[in-house]
Amino acid sequence: MGFDKLTAVLAGQPLLSHTLRAFEESPSIKEIFIVCDPRRKAQFSHIAQEYEIKKLSALVPAGKERRDSVWNGILATAEKSEYLAVHDGARPLITVRLIESCIQTAIRSGAACVAEPVVDTLHRANENKMLIGTLPREGLWRMQTPQVFRRKELYEAYSHLIRENTPATDEATAFLNMGKRVFVEEANDWNFKITVPKELTLAEMILAERKNQG
Repeated sequence: MGFDKLTAVLAGQPLLSHTLRAFEESPSIKEIFIVCDPRRKAQFSHIAQEYEIKKLSALVPAGKERRDSVWNGILATAEKSEYLAVHDGARPLITVRLIESCIQTAIRSGAACVAEPVVDTLHRANENKMLIGTLPREGLWRMQTPQVFRRKELYEAYSHLIRENTPATDEATAFLNMGKRVFVEEANDWNFKITVPKELTLAEMILAERKNQG
């Protein structure tokens, strides 16, 4: 990005505050845990306080890899928690409606993740960036977050990852590696992760349009 995306100004406030607001307003969400670099705890705590994120329970130290950060987050939650939702802070367009629908799918089926179908043609290229084959896109989904699981089963899946020192780019991967089922909740609105500056501009436009629509 060339700058810190979580505190970048989006629609007049820090990007992270938009993400937190959606979970604050979701009826099914009881507690929020922010997993972050310990050096940023005061900064993120201030954002949560300024934008009245009352469900924030703790700021949890991040790990070296995503896997380790999620594991730290799991350990910070109470064992009595029935379900956990894992979400990327840099997805500020997430809506209450999508959070709730993903949670309901997880309650019905045991595990669910927000995703969108792949609609572009996919080609494989070699190390010289020369195309060498076409991949069928039927049945392919682009993973997003939140991803929602029973806490007990997410704990078991990540315990296995930690013991075996196995990487995982998302929670669905950890579940599938354990032979468990995960169901898709199709994204019904914009929910991309901010990774390049132009996406910040697009997110600003989307939020403005949502505001106009009331």
